[in-house]
Amino acid sequence: MRRLQITIFALLISIGSAMAIDNNTVEITYNGENAVVNVADNISSYVSVEVDRSFVKVIQAETVTESAPGEIYYILSGSSDNGSFYLSGSYKCSVTLNGLTLTNPSGPAIDIQNGKRVNLRLENETTNSLTDGAGGDWKGCFVCKGHTEFKGKGTLTVNGKTAHGIWSKEYIEIKNCTINVESALKDGINCNQYFLMESGTVNIIGPSDDGVQVSLKDETPTGETTGHEDEDSGNFYMTGGTLKITGHGGVCIKADGSISYTGGTQDFNTSDIIENAATGIRSALKAQGDDIKAAYDLSGRRLQEGSQQKGIVIVKERGTTKKVIR
Repeated sequence: MRRLQITIFALLISIGSAMAIDNNTVEITYNGENAVVNVADNISSYVSVEVDRSFVKVIQAETVTESAPGEIYYILSGSSDNGSFYLSGSYKCSVTLNGLTLTNPSGPAIDIQNGKRVNLRLENETTNSLTDGAGGDWKGCFVCKGHTEFKGKGTLTVNGKTAHGIWSKEYIEIKNCTINVESALKDGINCNQYFLMESGTVNIIGPSDDGVQVSLKDETPTGETTGHEDEDSGNFYMTGGTLKITGHGGVCIKADGSISYTGGTQDFNTSDIIENAATGIRSALKAQGDDIKAAYDLSGRRLQEGSQQKGIVIVKERGTTKKVIR
């Protein structure tokens, strides 16, 4: 029966490829236990597709030649409670969610193993939802190996049941869209290099660890650069939009670099942050208000009230920060 299913899906891909769609485009439509993939003729030699029920795997050619088609556009729509989208390759790409509801019980709902710039676009006025399974070893519900730029005027809801809600190996930028991270077993959003929110709305609800964590990717940071070109600062920037963080288990924002707000609405406790986390002992450790006594370990994790952890801990009380040896 399984061999027959795979044969049917291969036929669906073949039929889809013959349909007229825009150049450089791959359309993927989920329908319960099925997925139909439609590949534009001009990129058929650069894109390999495997479909097993609603699990779609796209492999782009590894070598980018002068005759290569340039950026490839993926459009995902439909619904499946037992499927996924996996993408790897070497081309800049745009992935548009156009009314997508996708749950993968055994891995990330979207797993992009492409180290280039990835434009993750939420189609205007659409609602989209991603959920992963519990108990795995993957990085998040949404995973991207490259630079991730969230754009568009649609809405994305993320439910992370194994690790982070959204994880990017490189920077994250957010413009215009609405992102709701409704659950995360670790951080709501976790990325490297830097985080930049320019506009839109982000709601992070009840992550078990930090709301947003920004880490350095390499051992030698660049610091802030003009236009953030090739930047690896570990910085958090907010220049516009609305960021709301509630019910977190760690801190609201934790950054290996600095944290700055030059615009937008910070709908969270802006004292509940950790800057310069990469320096070991935090140079700007902040608790939830100057009058509240709080203790942290040397990794910046807040200790539970009454904890008897031995060794060196950082204690913040009434505006004073000190090391205590227990």
